[in-house]
Amino acid sequence: MSKVSYYTPEGLKKLRDELNQLKDIERPKASQAIADARDKGDLSENAEYDAAKEAQGMLEMKISKMEETLANARIIDESQLDTSKVLVLSKVKIKNQTNGMEMNYTLVAESEADLASGKISVNSPIGKGLLGKSVGDVAEIKVPSGVMKFDIVEISR
Repeated sequence: MSKVSYYTPEGLKKLRDELNQLKDIERPKASQAIADARDKGDLSENAEYDAAKEAQGMLEMKISKMEETLANARIIDESQLDTSKVLVLSKVKIKNQTNGMEMNYTLVAESEADLASGKISVNSPIGKGLLGKSVGDVAEIKVPSGVMKFDIVEISR
């Protein structure tokens, strides 16, 4: 059974656009590469044909996975989310108890995560550790180097 993934409207649109790119542009290119390789002669000794068939198989697998993800995708209605606890799409301001550094993160679905823009996955160690916490709580997050403690300073949308 597949798991449900939650997306923002923008994230879902990006996923659909990527799938359309694979289906409408990459798939015909793969078919053409196979046809070109087939025209070059004996298939039993044609490495180009084997490579093209392998590439097509990988492309079809990627398309299949994306279609499954889209079938299980749900859009999050931000207006219905509770701001008293950290949830998906929460903007969280946390303070590291060790060094006093403050950080701002937005918790998003795994496919939308982008650390450079402050978006972390709810499936990441920090994301999992923050989920369900309220302002004033201390999140103890197990990371490879030990346990980090963060104060939850602010939660917003």
